[in-house]
Formats: sequence, structure tokens, C-alpha cells
Amino acid sequence: MMIQEEIVIVGGGIAGLATALALKRVGFQARVLERNTELRAGGSALTLAPNAWFALRALGIDDKLKPLYQPIQESLVTNLDSGAIQEAKFAGTQDNSENAGVRSVHRKALLEALAEELPPDAIRFSSKLISIKSETLQDSSKVTVLHLEDGTVIQAKVVIGCDGVHSAVAQWLGLSQPLNSGRWAVRGLAVYPEGHGLDHGVKQYLSGGTRAGALTINSKEIYWFVVTYSSLERDISTNPELLLEEVSKNLAKGFPSEFLNVVKHTDRSSLSWVPLLFRAPWNIAFGNVYSGGVTVAGDAMHPMTPDLGQGGCSALEDAVILARCISQAHLTAATDRHWLEKALKRYVEARRWRVTWLVAGAWFAGWVQQGGGGGQEWWSVLARWFRDRFYYPFILPRTRNLIWCDSGDLILSDKRD
Repeated sequence: MMIQEEIVIVGGGIAGLATALALKRVGFQARVLERNTELRAGGSALTLAPNAWFALRALGIDDKLKPLYQPIQESLVTNLDSGAIQEAKFAGTQDNSENAGVRSVHRKALLEALAEELPPDAIRFSSKLISIKSETLQDSSKVTVLHLEDGTVIQAKVVIGCDGVHSAVAQWLGLSQPLNSGRWAVRGLAVYPEGHGLDHGVKQYLSGGTRAGALTINSKEIYWFVVTYSSLERDISTNPELLLEEVSKNLAKGFPSEFLNVVKHTDRSSLSWVPLLFRAPWNIAFGNVYSGGVTVAGDAMHPMTPDLGQGGCSALEDAVILARCISQAHLTAATDRHWLEKALKRYVEARRWRVTWLVAGAWFAGWVQQGGGGGQEWWSVLARWFRDRFYYPFILPRTRNLIWCDSGDLILSDKRD
């Protein structure tokens, strides 16, 4: 079966749905190809910083989520080796029309909020991409041909790869495979049916080369993580009970009872164990991020480690700016047959350097926060000294404000009514 579409988005995650909604807001309909049978809500929660809320406001769904989640006012970082505690206030947490602060939200709730605003037939489930080709038609125009596993062939003027870290679209463009940071993360969602009774906020713990944290989502749920340089000696990632035992007895051994109690309340279905991957920053800065009518967004363009909390946030930025570039370029559609390709070029130029620095900054933030590996080598000792005296007190707060505040004018160039 042959289908013709103007814009096809590969991947129905945050980047894919947000891009489809952003395009809808400016008058374009996109077809979203999702390989799964339903919305994929991998990962239980994510933290949305002010730049993400600017984007959600532009998309028109911020008011759906803000009432469900309280802003986080502060973060406490406890160095278990020295006993020192660093307190960081989150600037810009006021809840007004411009800024929704920093909030930890359910990933599923965000996906559903995005999907609800799309036409019923916008998402084509069970659509696994198996190949991509570029073809020239008889009128000399170019299209991208997508072959799906079920035999469907789709001709599209524009293809936007939002298909995650191991993106098939990114590979077709020639972008390099993501690199392993050398760190792994286990994540989970703790559920307290009767309420946990803890203050709303973020608590992190440092010990050697391990960093752990707990973020309250609401009065009954807490998102937690452990990031470490230690890999598992055996593959227990698919066995929730053994993975929880590994966290309690090995990865987070000696951590405060308050944190270990959170781990004990974990919903087993929420557990995950993954390597922390990132794309080489120079590959984003100088690589082939678009070609003709094909480009990428979200993790497909800029997979990054979670240390600045900007993976999902930057994907939402991508969506709004890509749609704006297409909308602006459409003004010349009557006289310029290459307007779509020029729109993608403008999008890449607008995003390339910002996300390059985000990827590099996230990697550096992770390396510093985990003490350069936690060993006794001179660089690890220097990293811990730099972290405790400069990074947490001065650099991280300013970095956050720079990331968050710069996005306001970038995203909200036009106020929403």
C-alpha cells in the first residue's frame, strides 16, 4: 500500500507528539509513526524546568499539567563522605503566566496531554520503520520514501526523526552512534498509598563515584535514581526484585535510611537500568543534522546525559522552533519550491549550537558531580574539590538560570492569548 503525506514524524514520544502538536498550532497536519501499539511511556517521571514550561505554554497545554504538580523550591545535596550539605534554591519558581518553575511530572501524563490535542488519526500505531530512501519524481521534486514492517510505503515531503537515542533517521543522515558516558542509572517510582509525609523537593546524595536522588512528585509518589560508574556483574535488569536488592545492598549501600526506604516502596513495573548515552557534541555541531526534507529532533538529534535535566525540556523546545520555522518559510511557498528544505535548514541553524552546549554541559555536570569517577587519581580529587567549592555553590545555579532564561525570548517570541 502506497500513502502520500506532506509531513511524517517518526516516533511517538515526547519530541514526536510535541512536534505534531506544534505543527497543528501553525496550520500543518503531520502523521506520527509509532512502532508500539500504544503511547510509549518509558520512564516514570521527568523534571520540567522553566524552558520546558515556556514551550508547553506555546503548545497550549501548560494549564493541563500545572495544577497537578507543585513547583520544587529547593534541592539539598548531601556529601556522605564529608557530611557537608549544599542547599540550592531554584530561581524562577513563581507560578505565573510566564513561568511555571521546576516541576517533576509523570511522563505518561505529559504524553497524554500532548496526544489529546491531536486529531484522532494523527498517530499511526504499530508502524515500525525498516528503511528510508530518497527519490526524485518525474517533476524533479524530491520525496523521502519510508518502508514500514507491515508493507506500507509512505512518500513524504518532510520526515522528522523523533525516534530516540538509537534513531534510524539519524543513522540515515549519517550522524554517529551515541557514546557511552561510562555511567549507568537505575530509576524507579516509589508509591505510598497512604502518603509519604515528606517535604516537597529534591534530595541528592554523593558517595565516591555514586550519586543518588529522590524527587517528590506529589503526596503519594517519589521518583528516585542511582547513577554509578559500576556496571552490574550479572544481567538482572529484567528482574525487579534482584535489581532492587542490588541497589540496597551494593549500589546504595550505606546511604541514608530515608533514601533506602523510598527504594523499598518502588513500583516494580517502573524500574529501569540503562547506560547513560550522549552524542559527541562535535557531531551535532558539524554533522549532517538535516538533508533535503529530512531532519531530527529530541533524543534523535541530541541524546544527552540527564545531569542538567534538559533531555525532555530541549525536545519541547525543538518542537516549537521547528514548527515556527516551517510556518515562517511557508510564506514563500507560492514562489519557492524549496521552502520546506529551507525551513529545516533554518531550524537546524537555530538549534545546533544550543543543544551542542547542552550535551557538552550535561556530560561535564555529570562528571563533576560524581567526582570524576570517585577514585583517588589526581583528576578525581580535583573534580571533587571543584564540585564542593565552586560547582554546586556558584556554577550550577548560574548555569541553570542561563539555560532557563535564554529560552524565554527564543520560544515565546509571540505571546499566547
